[in-house]
Amino acid sequence: MSDTYFEFGTAADRWDRAQMFFEAKEYMTAARILEGLVEEVPEQVSPRLLLARAYYHSARLGRAETELRAILERDPVEPYARLMLGRTLERQGRSAEATGHLRMAAAFSGDFDADRSRHQRSR
Repeated sequence: MSDTYFEFGTAADRWDRAQMFFEAKEYMTAARILEGLVEEVPEQVSPRLLLARAYYHSARLGRAETELRAILERDPVEPYARLMLGRTLERQGRSAEATGHLRMAAAFSGDFDADRSRHQRSR
């Protein structure tokens, strides 16, 4: 696919196309489209969050972490970004660093027992 395909159309067209590729589990293609969108509208959370998810699912964990941290800089109480950052850190073998993010995500969702049950499962 040429680069013009990823840049073609309005931002809304590219958002729809990226979602379509993501839903089809074509995470690398979705990411290529979303990278341009995020560059164009860096303040919008939805494209950046979907980009982080595409990176996560394509095992580009460093890039996922970067996007998630950028979201949390703008919105420290974004619960899904907090959860994803915790899972991304866990997947990188950084469990100790992940714990705080996962606790906050659980608190944001009202699931105060999530950390306790997670701890019990790891024993």
